[in-house]
Amino acid sequence: MAGDFGVIARYAEQAEREFVARLKLAPGSQVLDVACGTGNTAIPMARLGAKVIGVDIAANLLEQARARARQEGVTADFREGDAEQLEFPDAAFDVVVSIFGAMFAPRPEKVASELLRVCRPGGLIAMGNWTPDGFVGQMFRLTAKHVPPPPGIPPPSLWGDEAVVRERLGKGSSSIECRRIMCEFKYPFPPAQVVQLFREYFGPTQVAFSKLDAAGQAAMASDLERHWSAHNRATDGTTLVDVEYLEVHARRR
Repeated sequence: MAGDFGVIARYAEQAEREFVARLKLAPGSQVLDVACGTGNTAIPMARLGAKVIGVDIAANLLEQARARARQEGVTADFREGDAEQLEFPDAAFDVVVSIFGAMFAPRPEKVASELLRVCRPGGLIAMGNWTPDGFVGQMFRLTAKHVPPPPGIPPPSLWGDEAVVRERLGKGSSSIECRRIMCEFKYPFPPAQVVQLFREYFGPTQVAFSKLDAAGQAAMASDLERHWSAHNRATDGTTLVDVEYLEVHARRR
């Protein structure tokens, strides 16, 4: 709920629309979007004729998702919910989706169990997860160097490791297909302003900075600016960075 993730989410809209297009959803499919945020995935799926329920633990993001759906004239049901304890019955959905979302829940074994439980046999579980070695995974490690995560919580980017995904979802799946997808983050300003954008609007970054004194904040900001600058392909004063995620398509056993 910290910051305003809706501002950050705008820069991932294109990648999430492309993710939805690859799902090839049949009209009328019962779809659950776990950790749906402001609706970047749920709204395009609803536009294709799917019957979509989006759940997220952050009420402020759901308010934005509902407003966006009304504005775009699509029907989707947005509810508060926890990826580790979904309120739905077994085998309730044809497709269960989570992109850049459920990977952040602190107990991945519970998330995996719940995604499998609410998906019908033969149904699809589709995830998009930042890879450990990609740009975003590197940024997570950089932040953790300055503000270590609580002990005992696995790094979220492990969901972007194919071997880990197969371990977590394998027992409940008849097949799992994974592939690495590259997409672009484009910002109309230089890397220093991108870091400031995340400091202001991205909850985890905002909280991380709040735990540091002035010197610590300056050091982390400097590291983050170097990271964005080193990967910036733009030469016109803007920022263009290639980011990698693991796309997972698992069939429920």
